[in-house]
Amino acid sequence: MHANPPSISRADGVPHDALRCFDDLLAHLPAGVVMHDATGRVVAANRHALALLGRSEHEVWATQAGDAAWHFVRADGTRMPPSEYPVNAVLRTGARVSDLVVGVSRPDHGDVRWAICNAYPERDGHGAIQRVIVCFMDCTVLKDAEQSLHKSEERMRLALQGSTDAPWDWDLVTGEIYYSPRWWEMLGYAPDEQPADPETWVRLTHPDDRMRVVAVLDELLPGQRQSYSMEFRLRHRDGHYVPVLSRGFILRDGLGAAVRLTGTNTDLTERKQVEHRIHELAYFDQLTGLPNRRFLIDELGQILARNGRAGRHGALLFLDLDNFKLLNDTMGHDVGDLLLREVARRLRRALREGDHLARLGGDEFVIVLENLGASPAEATAEVHAVGRKILEVLGEPFELAGRQCASSPSIGVTLFDGAPTGIDTLLRQADLAMYRAKEEGRNTLRFFDPGMQAAADRQAALSAALRTGLARRQFVLYCQPQFGHDGSLVGAEALVRWKRGADELVGPGEFIGAAESGGLIAALGMDVLEQGCHALARWARAPRLAPLKLAVNVSVHQLRDPDFPHAVATLLAATGAPADRLTLELTESVFARNPDDLVDRMQQLRRLGVHFALDDFGTGYSSLAYLARFPLAALKIDRSFVREVDHDPNASSIVEAIIALARKLHLATIAEGVELDAQQAFLAAHGCDVMQGYLLGRPVAMEEFERRYGVVRAQAASGSST
Repeated sequence: MHANPPSISRADGVPHDALRCFDDLLAHLPAGVVMHDATGRVVAANRHALALLGRSEHEVWATQAGDAAWHFVRADGTRMPPSEYPVNAVLRTGARVSDLVVGVSRPDHGDVRWAICNAYPERDGHGAIQRVIVCFMDCTVLKDAEQSLHKSEERMRLALQGSTDAPWDWDLVTGEIYYSPRWWEMLGYAPDEQPADPETWVRLTHPDDRMRVVAVLDELLPGQRQSYSMEFRLRHRDGHYVPVLSRGFILRDGLGAAVRLTGTNTDLTERKQVEHRIHELAYFDQLTGLPNRRFLIDELGQILARNGRAGRHGALLFLDLDNFKLLNDTMGHDVGDLLLREVARRLRRALREGDHLARLGGDEFVIVLENLGASPAEATAEVHAVGRKILEVLGEPFELAGRQCASSPSIGVTLFDGAPTGIDTLLRQADLAMYRAKEEGRNTLRFFDPGMQAAADRQAALSAALRTGLARRQFVLYCQPQFGHDGSLVGAEALVRWKRGADELVGPGEFIGAAESGGLIAALGMDVLEQGCHALARWARAPRLAPLKLAVNVSVHQLRDPDFPHAVATLLAATGAPADRLTLELTESVFARNPDDLVDRMQQLRRLGVHFALDDFGTGYSSLAYLARFPLAALKIDRSFVREVDHDPNASSIVEAIIALARKLHLATIAEGVELDAQQAFLAAHGCDVMQGYLLGRPVAMEEFERRYGVVRAQAASGSST
């Protein structure tokens, strides 16, 4: 765009055609050109200049360089006074202005356009300034990029205050790269120890990461993303590699080309150590360092898949240490932990490199062997060889805390091939085989067979039926009478029976074991105790039965419960049973662990009036010191001694000794299993206080016992006596 071309033509003496060509050139020139006369007045401006100024031809024409139409800004953003405007600077100094960055404020447009400005004078023949030509090159995009960079750098500076992150900056146009002192420090170098060039980080990057990082950059830079984040490893001065997280942003020009890459490296060493520790806690046993159950299950899934593809057999071995609980109880858990660590060490030594070993918990270990052969026979032979080696290395004595200890394993084995098999199924099968090994003498190895599963299924079904039976109150009491040496009835022992149906009565020998293994023995014991308390309450209202004592068996699980004394007290209060007529029978096995706690609970019950009898005396392993320590009222002589008392001198001597010992300790004696007159005569002659057995009376249902020995139901219910 130009104004008043004839005046230019006349002033310069330029032919009209030449002037028109020059005007066309100015109109299409990709830069703004403004012509001022010697007074600073605008005499011409092309199209690009008008666009840059944000003014029309009429608004610009004939304005002075200091008029309100002009709003220039310095590069630092402050307003430029008119005296510094390029045309005025030339008119004032006579010197040209070169590469001055100015901002053109355009109030009507609400923005600022940035330009690189050059201004120079045109002089007449006498050297006087005749015109000033001002040229503008729009650099708004570059200025915006510069401001964006400054803002990013300021944000980065603020973010890094007090941070241990390592900043760096890479000018992709010039190739210059800056590594901060922290960047070098992170890798153990002084800032001037290595060249600061783009090849440095490439050279220091871990070989396994180098191609990946370069590939990421090759994909990243030509794209449109403004930021990045990636992890890789850089070599430390001492040779180890430092894991770093590199994050930053990409500065692009107006065409989207990357011109600068700025970021920070964060040392991930500590985070990686924490992640590793978390992984160890999640997947490894902290005592032995072996993989745990979670890791094993993940690994076993892959092993099964590999064996299936290869058509090979493998084996899962379930190993349990024999008598480990006894060692823990007698020598302490610290010694038990030492044993577990040593077992883990020996197992690692005994197994092949490709075998898998894990600790499930407690004293249970699992070994997985793969690639044992194409047939079950080959796999079985391989397992036997490995099993013999394991039994051998674990059979050697252990030195634990200065003491020599012996241990042995029971090992159950199940084979697997490519057939679909659940991991839980394999573990269950090997576990069943391990229990068979324990049943058959321990310190041995047994393979799983379907019969074991059938037995386990029967056991599970029995446990489920027991739960149902407890819920439906199917367990009933039978009573076996107890007689004094003079033949008088002095009490009874409560015996439990399971009334599964109208005509089906199951003895305790068929369900007590299942109740113990299924965790139901405590619930069953409380059910029996509750029925016994109700019976004592009824007997208290019948004169012929009121003096009788009722003995109820309690399990070790009940006595180890801290709340057991309170539960008994609650039952006695709720039923109205006289506590001094209740005798709790226990076996010597309860004394094996935590005797102090047991004494305390027994004393609490004794203060209520409850008595205690020690059942099966002479067959256990407890110390005789327990007899003086525990608040016992009676000893029950085991039936195995009573059965032989009339013809075996050893048995008779033992019975005599028990009676004499009890008398010295002021304890009563009760003999069970009396079936012959000669047995009764011997016991009576030697002062046994109480006897029970088939000779004297068989167990009968509670109703029959009460009817036979003096209870009339209707009268008992009304509170009258017989």
